[in-house]
Amino acid sequence: MHAGYRALAAVAVAALAVAGAPSPSDAARAGRGDDGHLRIHYWQAPSTLNPYLSGGTKDREAASLVLEPLARYDDEGRMVPALAAVVPTIENGGVAADLRSVTWTLKRGVVWSDGTPFTAADVVFTGEYCLRAATGCNAASSFADVTTLEALDDRTVRIGFGVPKPFPYGPFVGAVSPILQKAQFEGCLEAGSCAAANSRPVGTGPFKVDAFRANDGIALSANARYREPGKPAFATVAFQGGGDAASAARAALVTGEADYAWNLQVAPEALARMADAGKGTVLTGFATLVERLVLNLTDDDARLGPDRRSLYLDGANPHPFLADPAVRRALSLALDRRALVEAGYGAAGRPACNILPAPAAYASTANDACLVQDVDAANRLLDAAGWLPGADGVRAKDGVRLSLLFQTSTNAVRQETQALIQGMWARIGVETALRDIDAAVFFGGDPAHPDTHGKFYADVQMYADGFRGTDPESYLAYWTCAEMPGPENRWLGTNVPRFCDPAYDALAARLARTAPLAERAALARQMNDLLVADGSTIPLVWRARISARSNTLLGVRMNPWDSELWNAADWHR
Repeated sequence: MHAGYRALAAVAVAALAVAGAPSPSDAARAGRGDDGHLRIHYWQAPSTLNPYLSGGTKDREAASLVLEPLARYDDEGRMVPALAAVVPTIENGGVAADLRSVTWTLKRGVVWSDGTPFTAADVVFTGEYCLRAATGCNAASSFADVTTLEALDDRTVRIGFGVPKPFPYGPFVGAVSPILQKAQFEGCLEAGSCAAANSRPVGTGPFKVDAFRANDGIALSANARYREPGKPAFATVAFQGGGDAASAARAALVTGEADYAWNLQVAPEALARMADAGKGTVLTGFATLVERLVLNLTDDDARLGPDRRSLYLDGANPHPFLADPAVRRALSLALDRRALVEAGYGAAGRPACNILPAPAAYASTANDACLVQDVDAANRLLDAAGWLPGADGVRAKDGVRLSLLFQTSTNAVRQETQALIQGMWARIGVETALRDIDAAVFFGGDPAHPDTHGKFYADVQMYADGFRGTDPESYLAYWTCAEMPGPENRWLGTNVPRFCDPAYDALAARLARTAPLAERAALARQMNDLLVADGSTIPLVWRARISARSNTLLGVRMNPWDSELWNAADWHR
């Protein structure tokens, strides 16, 4: 057990000794605030600055300018300390020999931006906040198997697990689970949502929030109490949301209106033309991001009402045709993934047959047949399952037509991809209506809004997701039965297709207590293959993160493993 743990820990925390070393440019850099104003453009505008109540990357990354975890992942996927003094391991005594607890020691002298001390009590509170069912915490899978949270003193936190935990770095690692200030959020344990705190959280990061407009933008300024002298270099930040990926790219690459532009899901030839203007640099990095189709396994008919629509109800509310494995399989067989990559992604995309494409040790080769489109096989499968073409060419069975609503966020590449898929599915007798939703809403966490991807009031939807760091345990727990969205978790559950398989849950439990890397990788591949075989989540494109920076902005290190803003404290002119 311990030998396997040491190998796992070596991957996770490699090169800790060099992680904190200053770069040569740091020494010559200006002091705190001396470089003036920074302009960041996330065209998917943030809806909240509480990442625990967020349904999307846009919110977590915006919040990462303010809120920090105990440790994060750097641009090479290595775990490095943030608010912790060191990353705990068995060797340094931070991880218990029986793997049932991990003890974190906090950095000395850290204060919140309001001047109050950051202590172990804040860490314990944050864990309790996420574990409280009424909160609707979207990062619950990061706290799997946590049974106790103890502040041993002001600088020491011990997390206890109900089972041996070979990878104890789920809680408080990465932008998904940063630390909240207890004094600000302790009144939110029952209410779940506290508008003022969620829009202007007090943090320990390099910047503090001055103003926040949901689905629009954020005004920030340098945190005068940030622990690193001379950082951040920028006095103020305008975090602009809205528009589209193409306008964001132009702002950083052509017009100079933005210093950093995120998630440039733009046709490759258009992005290349913008880069030729010579004012900015395109940044790319492959990690775990996969564009996928998600099929609703529950009935989304509006006539069911809010008490049944898109709810699993212990399996008693199946989708009228997507519950049929033959239909799900046929939809995947009909896809030409290479064509989707060529049309929308170019060198920044690769055809994907797996939900888990990386790291290499975890990537399965069992599903590579998806690389070849097979329309004939899809038609034969539907014929055999009794779904036969009607006079209009649309297949039907027992009065149920294969007519579906396919939704995604508003983005030119995604709308082109939708249209291509619509044509591919028409070849197998499936009628497809297309819908696009503003990204700020689609990836937002408003439990009252009908158009969020978590609420899933459609048959099929498309988006990209992946996981932070290099260990997939928490990510693969997304598809466990307990993680389904619903009113009890404010529609923020991660199991969006409403997939539920006790065999999968059992594999997730085994992965949580397995140490040897080879065995963990084998379990992860098995879970990936089970998901792909089920067909409720259909991989399309393994995507690189694509962003851009102005040529005047220095210190940026593209990070596909965590928040792209992970080292914003080091950015400068």
